[in-house]
Amino acid sequence: MAKRDYYEILGISKGATGAEIKKAYRKKAIEFHPDKNPDDKGAEAKFKEAAEAYEVLSDADKKARYDQFGHQAFENGGGGFGGGGMNMEDIFSQFGDIFGGGFGGGGFSGFGGGGGQRRTKGSNLRIRVKLTLEEVANGVEKKVKVKRKVQAPGTTYKTCSTCNGSGQITRIANTILGRMQTSAPCNVCGGAGQTIDKKPSDADSQGLKVAEETVSIKIPAGVVDGMQLKVSGKGNEAPGNGISGDLIVVIEEEIHDKLQREGDNLHYDLYVSYPDAVLGTSKEIDTVTGKVRIKVEPGVQSGKILRLRGKGIPSINGYGVGDLLVHVNVWTPKTLSKQQKEFFESMRNDEHFEPKPESSDKSFFEKVKDMFS
Repeated sequence: MAKRDYYEILGISKGATGAEIKKAYRKKAIEFHPDKNPDDKGAEAKFKEAAEAYEVLSDADKKARYDQFGHQAFENGGGGFGGGGMNMEDIFSQFGDIFGGGFGGGGFSGFGGGGGQRRTKGSNLRIRVKLTLEEVANGVEKKVKVKRKVQAPGTTYKTCSTCNGSGQITRIANTILGRMQTSAPCNVCGGAGQTIDKKPSDADSQGLKVAEETVSIKIPAGVVDGMQLKVSGKGNEAPGNGISGDLIVVIEEEIHDKLQREGDNLHYDLYVSYPDAVLGTSKEIDTVTGKVRIKVEPGVQSGKILRLRGKGIPSINGYGVGDLLVHVNVWTPKTLSKQQKEFFESMRNDEHFEPKPESSDKSFFEKVKDMFS
């Protein structure tokens, strides 16, 4: 089933401000909040759907990628919540501040029996992955070694005595507006709800240690330089019963020695000799799927563009495949033998060598226009 548009989910336009996005999300979250709709799976699904939309649209970078590439920018580990993979603990751990005190201080009694406990999340890690143009065109699975913090074996935790395991400290103050209740992360356990009981000597103050892990990253075809993908749960772990951070993968596209990328299209400069331009020839050229042989018609003009359809880069948005544009350049020799000079001197006034542009011979500006059509 196709995913709904994030703007449609929150009922806002693409030009909505950050405050409007937050307001729209809070309205949807309150409407479909599990505490207001107990045992209503439909409401729970809409609650998660709204949280997913907000997670993307509230982040400037993710919003820009979504506006450009749509949902496909976050597929295959590319960010977002992965289509229903979020659970309630994830949502409340990341967006608890959105709900304020509207539901018993922001907690949700329907998961884990925690009585409103909000789990902390480990920090994210960021790495760069270099891809060849061929890997960009075909998609690839990369295995990378990542050093991340994990809970050290032998580390045990106990319930925080300050917040009684909730991870929150609630304060009630009398104001001119009446009694006001505020909640903040516990300053003793940092919101984890647990403190360290025992830990090995090689663990840090949170009971974590650095370990190296090989992570498999599935990169879809059509990614662009600078795009960020997310591998959920492969960042640093959190102490106690917290959830792991994410691994942010930044795409770095390597320069190809013969092909140049422009969006989903590729460009190739083909140089042919003067005799080949006059008599015609066939040439083998590189593409992202291997070498192909193309035919150069007799009398080809320098600047001619040959379009090989479907030999470019697949659209990350699923809109087909770009083309390979072959730019023909006739190579004019700079030095000639005496015999060659005599031949061309004899051809100087020959009618076959006189320029005679035809209507089919497009101007430079027309060729540029065709390139972008």
